[in-house]
Amino acid sequence: MSNQDNVFTKEFWIRTWENQENSDTKNVHKGFSTPEFWDKASLSYNKDNSEISSRNIEKSIEMLKRNNVMFPGIKVLEVGCGTGSLARELAKQGADVTAIDFSQGMLERSRMETPGNLKEKIDFILMNWKTADIRELGWKKKFDLSIAFMSPAISTPETLFKFMETSKNACAVKGWAEKRNHPILDALWEKIMGKKLEDRPQNLMIKFNLLFSMGLFPEISFNSISWEQKLSMDEELDSRVSFFKKVSDKPESEIKKIIRDYLESIAENNTITRKHRGTTGTIFWKTVI
Repeated sequence: MSNQDNVFTKEFWIRTWENQENSDTKNVHKGFSTPEFWDKASLSYNKDNSEISSRNIEKSIEMLKRNNVMFPGIKVLEVGCGTGSLARELAKQGADVTAIDFSQGMLERSRMETPGNLKEKIDFILMNWKTADIRELGWKKKFDLSIAFMSPAISTPETLFKFMETSKNACAVKGWAEKRNHPILDALWEKIMGKKLEDRPQNLMIKFNLLFSMGLFPEISFNSISWEQKLSMDEELDSRVSFFKKVSDKPESEIKKIIRDYLESIAENNTITRKHRGTTGTIFWKTVI
């Protein structure tokens, strides 16, 4: 086996990650990785108790405590904070949290849902991680813990390494560990893209192996999730159009018609039910050995 093919090298896993460029998985990520998509998603995101429960925030806090990285005054960076549910729980544990997201809609929800006693513990910032300059921000090795849970921000080796540079102690990332059951997306993909969706979200395991090849010895845990979400026809239409116009070459007007026709065929009382099923994985590692 040549050095170039050696699975124990950092270079092998970087190359494996980068070689996903033209895959369906990469295109799915592209659709989910725009502020517009998440601005629209913020209207219905984390509003159902079963969805909130599926985030397993308590389990994440337990993991951090088990690894001795939770203590009063800990400085935490959260990349891709969404509606702020994890940031608020970290603040309740005594952390000082810098929570960033590139979606104004998500940050508005975060600020609105943060009670007064936690507002001084969390700094919500509108920021695109891909273009963030951590040296200019003064964030190099500034934080005790850096977290990115279910965030499209950590999508390349470069964004992962930049993320790691912000922490002087530990990091954690969470993502899909396998193709999630997403019937509406699957059906629309076939209608718009002209083929079945072959989404195999392997980036989580690539990250794990990359970290292992760097001698960081990460730990990984898995969790099965399941919830249903009800949205109005217009909410689902807007969300799907914002997704597919990033991955399809078809005109937006054509995309919109295909999506509307399909949603009308499955709607009940002008309501769409999304069924989410899948397995997530959380990787935790110390940045120093």
